[in-house]
Amino acid sequence: MSKIAFIGLGNMGGPMAVNLVKSNHDVTGFDLSKEAMLSFERAGGKTATTAIEACDGADVVVTMLPSGKHVAGLITAEFIDNLKPGTLIIESSTIDPTTARSVALLAEAHDCLMVDAPVSGGTVGAQNATLTFIVGGADQALERARPYLNCMGKNIFHAGPSGAGQMTKICNNLLLSILMIGTSEALNLGVANGLDPKVLSEIMQKSSGRNWALEIYNPYPGVMDGTPASREYVGGFAVDLMAKDLGLAIEAGLQTHTTTPLGSTAFDLYKMWSEAGSGRLDFSSIIRFLNQKELQLS
Repeated sequence: MSKIAFIGLGNMGGPMAVNLVKSNHDVTGFDLSKEAMLSFERAGGKTATTAIEACDGADVVVTMLPSGKHVAGLITAEFIDNLKPGTLIIESSTIDPTTARSVALLAEAHDCLMVDAPVSGGTVGAQNATLTFIVGGADQALERARPYLNCMGKNIFHAGPSGAGQMTKICNNLLLSILMIGTSEALNLGVANGLDPKVLSEIMQKSSGRNWALEIYNPYPGVMDGTPASREYVGGFAVDLMAKDLGLAIEAGLQTHTTTPLGSTAFDLYKMWSEAGSGRLDFSSIIRFLNQKELQLS
């Protein structure tokens, strides 16, 4: 049993931390949301009043935060000075590769190990411990992290050195956003022309349009139990976070002179949907924005 600090107990981090508790680890969590802290306590975890307090004596620190600025604001020289030498940091937020590399160098300079290990699989994967971890970092750090990642996920991929996990995740979310928009367009078109969305989904799942958004995270209400679409798009991966990740993808494209026309269009759509007041809804709610009637009303 290891002593683990888990910083960030939101829609993704909360279930991930709970799965570490279920694996008999001693987990202390911290989040700025009192509701998130109470939820973790109800699931058997312990909580602390500050992030530094949560890390007291920890063998492993896992972070799941909204953006790079939050990660850089947390993992400072002062923060790492409070960790014992040899502490493993697993940074599972989706952030820019530059921040991931700089934080890894800071950890190394203070005799700690770090991997950037963003995840894929959504809230369903977080709850069911079936996440995919996309890891950047040294082989030694990955092998230290592997037993803990196995408690929270099903697949672990080593993408390369520090920052490679983040760059791979950015590419994945670029594609995911395009798939979700395309799936939503197809379902809206079918329903508008008299098709049953569940029947249409079943047919497309067995046809060449098959994709993860359609099969696992269907955006149309009433088609699939357990998805955000079945609960008014509450919970899940927020529109604001998808827009943030698309911004990272576009920035990476600009830096390397790589064109991302579909990604740029997806970014514009998610940004508009956020500015319409839907930033906290799950990203699959884009199907509402793409609906012709709702667009006319907006």
